[in-house]
Amino acid sequence: MDEQAFVYDSMYPVARILYENLPNYTMAGYALFAVIFLLSAFVYKLGFARKLPVGKNIVIAGFLLVGGLGLTFLAFFLPVVEGLVIAALILILYKIRLWREKRENAASH
Repeated sequence: MDEQAFVYDSMYPVARILYENLPNYTMAGYALFAVIFLLSAFVYKLGFARKLPVGKNIVIAGFLLVGGLGLTFLAFFLPVVEGLVIAALILILYKIRLWREKRENAASH
């Protein structure tokens, strides 16, 4: 068994798909980082974001970038992207339920 096949077999699905299908490893690494950053920003927006001034939003984006870099290294062999997708789905369901409850309360009053 060659070393490359062993590494691909150890990767989680999203990382493996990116590394097998993109033209080179550098582009695959940047794509994985972009996916993690975008999912992290989406999860932050759904679950934790408040109305903040632009400067504070820039600081938060900077921390998301730095955290995304660390998560990218972990995403090769841990289900980071998959976990972010599940977190986003749970928060989407929560927001839908919250929206429905607000609509029902407004209709009953």
